[in-house]
Amino acid sequence: MQLTEKQQEILNGAQGETLAKVMKTLVMYGDCFGAEKMVPVTSKYNHLVTSFGLKALGPVYDLMNQLIEAGAVSTQKFSADPRPLDKNVPTNFIQDFVFKNFMYSKQDFYEGQLQKLGLMEKDAFTCTCYMDEVGNKPQKGEILSWAESSAVVYANSVLGARCNRNSGIVDLFGSVLGMVPYFGLLTDEGRKASWIVKIETTKKPEAQLLGSAIGMKVMEDVPYIVGLDKWLGTELDDATCTYLKDFGAATASNGAVGLYHIANLTPEAVEQGESLIQDGAQVYVITDEELERVKNNYPVIWKNPDAQPKLCFMGCPHMSLQQLKDWTDRVEKGLKEAGNTKVVIPTVFTAAPGVLKEFEKTEYAARLKKTGVIVSYICPLMFMNNPVCGKMPVITSSNKLRTYTTARYYTDDEILVQITKGGK
Repeated sequence: MQLTEKQQEILNGAQGETLAKVMKTLVMYGDCFGAEKMVPVTSKYNHLVTSFGLKALGPVYDLMNQLIEAGAVSTQKFSADPRPLDKNVPTNFIQDFVFKNFMYSKQDFYEGQLQKLGLMEKDAFTCTCYMDEVGNKPQKGEILSWAESSAVVYANSVLGARCNRNSGIVDLFGSVLGMVPYFGLLTDEGRKASWIVKIETTKKPEAQLLGSAIGMKVMEDVPYIVGLDKWLGTELDDATCTYLKDFGAATASNGAVGLYHIANLTPEAVEQGESLIQDGAQVYVITDEELERVKNNYPVIWKNPDAQPKLCFMGCPHMSLQQLKDWTDRVEKGLKEAGNTKVVIPTVFTAAPGVLKEFEKTEYAARLKKTGVIVSYICPLMFMNNPVCGKMPVITSSNKLRTYTTARYYTDDEILVQITKGGK
């Protein structure tokens, strides 16, 4: 990698041993992927994936202390992924005991470290940092040092920013130095598509299911999707962005997609069209039957596949304000049709703290509370990582949560029936 004189000085220790180690780490990271240089991070804010105070992360806390003591704090304020715990989410004594004594016992300490390193604000914990209510939405073309796969794919695809699929700690290091290695999705060539995905369904595809199918097929490659604009339109309005939030999260977790293009919709596809497609691109055709095949092949890893669900999580990634409003209407209607007044399965809707604050200002909040649905800022994935929680039969419409935990996937319509009426 070719470093500038100033970058070489940092590597040589001119600004202290700690920054030299940070620079060495990023150089080695870039060398692994053939980066030829470092480029400045140009976004106003960063986003970190590591938000949880696991007892086992001792080396991370030591590292953070070294950075703080050396004054090597982030050059940007940053948001972080959701907190793992919330007293409003129902738990039993054993689950609480495991959480507090064996899992997230360092949560308060770690959050204190994050604040010293540059956390945007005390409640800046969400995987959907790009929402208006959170305030960390990068501009088109900006270079980021983010981690969190669902946020990275959204920033790249929907917003047209540029970011690689970084890991935890690497995201912070890029922000500490204010620069990242130049390779992959930061480059024009790396943003070209090697897959053409043709949508030939007879109805609007379920976002999480479509994303899952594409992610498992193209893996880490970039897909250029044709035909989805028939169902989504050509404007990036709230409804479309919400759809793409969930769709992208599934591509990134069921596969490793960091960027997708949608013909006539996403910024680069609108500007550059099919010139974004590489020669010899492979083709994947998605029909109703293909989506059904994908869904039917999801493994059911509950100990008892016929168990009645004990908990439902919605919001992985976090729900938007409009989603909370829409689901309030849907739950009320479903309960009325079923002849019930409250959900029949404990149900948790998760969203960013900033989104929840705005939701509480609306008349929808009181209406949703009457249905028995709980709202929370929690990370469902971190909750389910508790081995005791993982033994519960949990349902979700999140393909990300399904992929990383024992939770069982159902479509939105199927979830609605289960939480308002019951049955399977």
